[in-house]
Amino acid sequence: MIGFHFRYARFFCFLTLLAGFACCPSLQATIRYDVSLAHPEQHLFHVTMTIPDVADEVTIQIPAWNALYQIRDFSSHIQQVEVRQGPTQPGFHAATDVVPSIEKIDKQAWRITGNGTLVVRYATYWDEPGPFATQLNREHAFINPAMILMYVPQRRSEQVHFALGDMPQDWMGEGPGIQLDEQMSRARQFSSKFADYDALADAPIEMGKFEEFQLPGNSPEIWVIIHGDNYKKKQVEAELKRICEYELKLMGKAPYWRYTFVLHIGKAAAGAGGGMEHADSTAISVPSGESLPGVAAHEFFHLWNVKRIRPITLYPVDYTKEQYTRALWFAEGVTSTYGSYTLERSGIWSKQQLYHDLSEQITELEARPANRWQSAEQSSLDAWLEKYPLYENSEFSVSYYTKGQILGVLLDILIRDRTDNQKSLDDVMRQMNEDFGVPGKPYRDSLDVQLTAEKVAGGSFEDFFRHYVAGANPLPYQAIFALAGLELRQTSRQHAALGFTAEGAPKGPLLVSSVDPNTAAAEAELQTGDLILKWNGGEPPRRVNDWLRQHKSGELLHLTIRRDDAELKIDVRLGQITETFYDLAEVSHAGDKARHIREGLLHGVTDAATIHAAN
Repeated sequence: MIGFHFRYARFFCFLTLLAGFACCPSLQATIRYDVSLAHPEQHLFHVTMTIPDVADEVTIQIPAWNALYQIRDFSSHIQQVEVRQGPTQPGFHAATDVVPSIEKIDKQAWRITGNGTLVVRYATYWDEPGPFATQLNREHAFINPAMILMYVPQRRSEQVHFALGDMPQDWMGEGPGIQLDEQMSRARQFSSKFADYDALADAPIEMGKFEEFQLPGNSPEIWVIIHGDNYKKKQVEAELKRICEYELKLMGKAPYWRYTFVLHIGKAAAGAGGGMEHADSTAISVPSGESLPGVAAHEFFHLWNVKRIRPITLYPVDYTKEQYTRALWFAEGVTSTYGSYTLERSGIWSKQQLYHDLSEQITELEARPANRWQSAEQSSLDAWLEKYPLYENSEFSVSYYTKGQILGVLLDILIRDRTDNQKSLDDVMRQMNEDFGVPGKPYRDSLDVQLTAEKVAGGSFEDFFRHYVAGANPLPYQAIFALAGLELRQTSRQHAALGFTAEGAPKGPLLVSSVDPNTAAAEAELQTGDLILKWNGGEPPRRVNDWLRQHKSGELLHLTIRRDDAELKIDVRLGQITETFYDLAEVSHAGDKARHIREGLLHGVTDAATIHAAN
């Protein structure tokens, strides 16, 4: 590690400072993290962790998970953990003079024997693109701090100091509370203080050369930083402004002092996709600017739903093991409801695009046999299985995103119908924020969502939650959509089917991720993990569904695969499947009440709001 000296940042969030005073013993020194980005082409973060006030022994550990509901064991990235004695802290009297020593005690924890101030050093290797990972290369660094920084379990609530140095001279830095300190000669560093380790873990950082601009007309400030290409700044600015202004108006006061969109677009996304919400920011990777609004609308709404309106089963965070919750259908799925609502209500989408999106979600859900038995709550509980390709098969799971988005719309219509369009799901979200988000009180998974809906609308929603949230009963689409002057039309189409799924990079082989049972592919003994080298003698297609549309069931597909160290030839006869598609459409002869509900849903208004505005 290239040595460097750090000074405390002069600037940090007022709220963070107050939280630090509240949680930190006044006489206890601060745990410090100094991270060197020297030689970024080596993909190694060199971390120095300084732990003051150690008496005899301390345990440090690295999270096993963060960002995704997957145990990913970040300790597997760590090299050469060492400890040495730090400078003596004034006022601290060690019981004995002990030369510090370190011992690894399990896959994510180390025990250190020593006294006073201890300095731990290690390197951690990261070069993975995307908002759920961490990356360091010649072009930039993107850091999810929990993936590179250890912590002291018994001292997680203490204020921490974080600093970055040894980066290329032309790199900039951006992240919650991060500021460039004054420069001494050519040395540059960025640093900040955080209320505790959890606040630092929830503050992603981008370092490199990027475009940066502020969304006009927003207070508190909203900033956008973009690393990448394949976007138009004016379009990004206009769409993000519409999204933020609508959701802020919907939910009320901004819950942040400064918000940052960290965007990796085009080549910078490196094939990764999606978004990750944080307390005062989001990190998003998309292939182009055209793909941004859908992800941004979802992630910005997470400011309230998840980051402030939090299920009790996920807080406080346990970094050592899985945390099971039944609430992801609401935390993620209903956030998707508001992602699509926002796009339509802000004018980015037409109402037909909203209907089409909801139709696609219903088509996806109903095409999965697992929908007959896996409830929205069970899908939430099973989120930790998503890293297994077999679980992603339609026979084994449904998405809590998909099912939750649909449930959100259905519940919205029911609330509007019950209250003669005087109340809506919008009121439920605002009430959840008032009861749980603002006071910082976690809610009791589906129970408090149900109770809040009943509080807003009056009467019981017990049957709805028992049958469709906790249970896997068929969703009553037609009956509920009719209340909003909508109907769900159904069509069927037959086409060829592979009997397996495969995925891969833009070029090269495809990896078989699952094989459907009772298909010709299974009979031909194709296996999960097989690498497809040749497809009918040529390169495997990048768009398999497009290839299938040009072929018929019964045709032979000739595959050359690699399994272990052997190259094999397998012939698979294409099967046939019947797909059912759903299309949501307006009913022209709907009654006045139904039309009022439909217009309220589309425009995000209620008759109560209309009456109030008129008066």
